Amino acid sequence: MKLLLKNRGALLILMFNLLLVFSGIGLVIPIMPKFMESLGITGGIIGLLVAAFSLTQLLCSPFAGRLADSFGRKRMIVLGLIVFAFSEILYGITSSPGLLFVSRMLGGISAAMNMPAIMAYAADITTKEERAAGMGYINAAITTGFIIGPGIGGYIAEFGIRVPFYVAGVAAIIAACITFFILPESLPSKENIADTPSSTVKRSGLLSQLRYTYREPYFLSLIIVFVMSFGLANFETVFGLFVDHKFGFEPKDIAFIITFGSIAGAVVQATAFSWILKRFGEQRVIALCLFFASLFILLILFVHTFWMIFAVTFIIFLAIDILRPAISTQMSMVAKDQQGYVAGLNSAFTSLGNIAGPIAAGFLFDLDVNYPYILACMILIICFVLAVKGKKNNLQDANAAS
Repeated sequence: MKLLLKNRGALLILMFNLLLVFSGIGLVIPIMPKFMESLGITGGIIGLLVAAFSLTQLLCSPFAGRLADSFGRKRMIVLGLIVFAFSEILYGITSSPGLLFVSRMLGGISAAMNMPAIMAYAADITTKEERAAGMGYINAAITTGFIIGPGIGGYIAEFGIRVPFYVAGVAAIIAACITFFILPESLPSKENIADTPSSTVKRSGLLSQLRYTYREPYFLSLIIVFVMSFGLANFETVFGLFVDHKFGFEPKDIAFIITFGSIAGAVVQATAFSWILKRFGEQRVIALCLFFASLFILLILFVHTFWMIFAVTFIIFLAIDILRPAISTQMSMVAKDQQGYVAGLNSAFTSLGNIAGPIAAGFLFDLDVNYPYILACMILIICFVLAVKGKKNNLQDANAAS
């Protein structure tokens, strides 16, 4: 672990940036009802704002990933933080729905600039043996940001409904300055980067990139990324409505279940994830997480007490929190000199899931409260079968090579 220890400072800066960005995204959750009331906007507008963020991130992620390979990881991270700061401050000062959409779209652009560059940077400064630990730390920062964001937002809102947005903006500017002055560039020199068969795809547009990803060795991983994001967004979007309609849970009950599950996932990512991947391997971990996530999403339809629902939800969050960095690690292993490009595709497929998941969940929930989880279970089972099939193909290829 010498190299990882050597680059501990750089990794800590990356984790701080992600913690900041995802805390900023999460802090809006507890104040949104009052914010909606103060602006006189409807829940439908809020849904469109969420979709605008994810759609913009989707459209920009592959392009941002290519820039991270050519323009530099550090520059993209700094620019992404500046754009994020501007989007948060704009969200805080505006009273116009149109400017709210501009703010959320800028937020999506900032996420597209930051995520591929940070993932690629983490891959640059770790060896293959250290990659799992590095990705575990990065994803733990993301999870922790989602955990503490709502709590921070609720506390800061005591000083004013718009203050959390200003605080997030100022913090992002500080993070950008720290990154600019302290974080070294990790991108290898251009002379050491050779063209690959995928270079023609790298220069093409988003639709071409998505269309031709089936040719790449990481295509199955991208499909799993989409399914995971779809399932998680599906699960989280209607979870509060689901337990409210079926069991009459209070907001504090729902917050306790989600927060505790997220904390457990962050702890596992930061401590035991590297050991898990070394002990079982990426492919097996991915398959097992998909299986347990699908099984326990189905089980949530048949449990009725608070603690049983808590236990089932805990396993779901834990499986997904292990699955996310496992897929990132697997894809970084085959990306070679395309770390930024592949990380951009990873972000793009995540955005696709984040767009489709809530839409499908909302529509199905209106039909029947159980339908969203039935669909999520079916999709994850199919993906589990694909993961097992991919593992068998890899074993056959390895035997043929030997």
